[in-house]
Amino acid sequence: MTRRVVVTGIGLVSPLGVGTEATWQAALQGRAGVAPITLFDASAHSTRFAAEVKGFDPLQWIERKELKKCARFIQFAIAAAHMAVDQSGLVIDEATRDRVGVSIGSGIGGFEVIEREHRTLLERGPDRVSPFFILSAIVNLAAGQVSMRFGARGPNTAVATACTTGAHAVGDAYRLIQHGQADAMICGGAEAAISPLGIAGFAAMRALSQRNDDPARASRPWDADRDGFVVGEGAGVLVLEEAEAAARRGATVLAELVGYGMSGDAHHVTAPPPDGNGVARAMRAALDDAGLRPEAIGYVNAHATSTPLGDRAEAMAIAGVFGGHAASLAVSSTKSMTGHLLGGAGALEAGLTVLALRDQVAPPTINLDRCDLEVPLDLVPHVAQPRPMTCAITNSFGFGGTNASLIFARA
Repeated sequence: MTRRVVVTGIGLVSPLGVGTEATWQAALQGRAGVAPITLFDASAHSTRFAAEVKGFDPLQWIERKELKKCARFIQFAIAAAHMAVDQSGLVIDEATRDRVGVSIGSGIGGFEVIEREHRTLLERGPDRVSPFFILSAIVNLAAGQVSMRFGARGPNTAVATACTTGAHAVGDAYRLIQHGQADAMICGGAEAAISPLGIAGFAAMRALSQRNDDPARASRPWDADRDGFVVGEGAGVLVLEEAEAAARRGATVLAELVGYGMSGDAHHVTAPPPDGNGVARAMRAALDDAGLRPEAIGYVNAHATSTPLGDRAEAMAIAGVFGGHAASLAVSSTKSMTGHLLGGAGALEAGLTVLALRDQVAPPTINLDRCDLEVPLDLVPHVAQPRPMTCAITNSFGFGGTNASLIFARA
């Protein structure tokens, strides 16, 4: 028999705010976190805006001497992990540390460090490359740094599955607890790819919006005038615990994680099948895992990134999976406000989904002025909607055709 898994802590660092409640309240208000790029001079780029994390001071969580070992994505992960563990009240000591693990991934890792050290190599020679370059850039060092900070000696892993990373990291942590390999997991995703090469690379694929004259309205999932996604940055981290262990220590349970589904498109490196069958199979797998009928779901936090093909395919999948219940769902894309955090998106959105259940309200899809879908879905345009909901699902999909869905139940 598998064990039940609950959420006891959430940490969010996002373009909407540094902190879980700051992010959540901004989302409920429908605020956009998208603005002109300040992290570098983007004047020569075709896209000159992004969803940056503003007002982030890593010294609140990391000692100055340690910063040279921590790329920006690691800094975000450490901060979000501290927030999540603090909220959970989880005590990690000699008696528990071997049963507490870390599962934090990133789609790209220390992109800005890679760029900086490559410039150093070309301009100043190989002897001037930092000895901390590799240690601050590789994907698994977010999980490694978090484990060392908390003394968590259980399973330690880092997922790198493009934009599905955060959801897979949470789902994998769920499985480890379910099957008895850990009693608690600090899990999620982090990304910081707003750099000259990162923006140029996505722009070269024609994947980015170029609404430079109105960046706050650039991320517009399902809108007829959408022209690409907006790169975001930040981190989402959850503390998951075995339900009985959490109850014994009197933890406040925010939600229960009840279902996890995965699938592969086997179709195209960037585009989903037009009918969204990979997305649909991930959602059905999550429903089967949870033992739930589609009618049990009240809210869908959609992956919808503001790209024509992806938004439409996911909507088709939702309509197919939920059938006659689809019109009764609240379906929103919080990426309309946060931009797309790439490897951090799934974990940030898992956190927002738990908060939607906690407060019984669906956050809005902003900038949705002219929906171009042919399926009848309530996409929560512009304004948050109070909604009675028992269960909610969040979707994440990535390049290479990798898909994941997570289902949370109200505490």
